[in-house]
Parts: sequence; structure tokens; C-alpha cells
Amino acid sequence: MSQRPRTDVLLRAAALVAVLFGAATIVSGARVLFGGDAARQAAGAYVPWVLWFNTVAGLAYVAAGVGLWLRRAWAVRLSAVLAAVSVLVFAALGVHIALGGVYEARTVAAMALRCTFWIGLAWFAARTLRI
Repeated sequence: MSQRPRTDVLLRAAALVAVLFGAATIVSGARVLFGGDAARQAAGAYVPWVLWFNTVAGLAYVAAGVGLWLRRAWAVRLSAVLAAVSVLVFAALGVHIALGGVYEARTVAAMALRCTFWIGLAWFAARTLRI
């Protein structure tokens, strides 16, 4: 068996994870943003601009996942942009925390996961699609 079919399967699996990750991000973010006081209280000390970024980025996650499934070059570039912007937002969150801003530890963990996922996916997609 050649290497190409294996990487195609892995790329498709990663694309599916990106779509599911995006859908879950949209749903969870929208629940806090638009779900009323009970949803906001359940979210704890969330950082509103991080929540807005993640919710809107969820739409781009879905688009990137679909594009990667279809092996489109633009989806590789979108994945790289998502990785870079996530790192920038994570750094800004670090500044917010260092300046004494309130935050949830789960936000830090979620941002670390997002950054790791998109950096890895952008790298893998670029290698797989040779872009």
C-alpha cells in the first residue's frame, strides 16, 4: 500500500475533527453569548473577547475542515491563519491574565488545545497537500 492513501485517510479524519470541533465551538460559544444569565453564570469568569473570537472562529473551523476534506489549497492557508490568530489571541489572554484580569482556567486549557490543534493541522495539511 502506498503512503498517499494513508495520508488521505488521515487528512480526511483531521478534516472531520475540524468540522466537529468548529460545530462544538459555535454551539458552546453561542450558548454563553445568547443563552441568558444562567448560561453566562455557568460559564464563570469568561473573557468576553476570547469567547467572541472562539465562537466566530468556529465558523472558520468548519470551513477549513470542509476545504481540507475537499483537498483545497485555500483550506491549508486558512488553517495556518487560524493557527496564527489563535496564538495571538492566546498571547493576548496571557497579557490579560498578567494584568490581573479575571479568567477561567478552562479558557487557558481550551486556548492551548486550539493552538496545538491548528498548528498541527496546518503543518500536516501543508505536507499532505504539498502546499
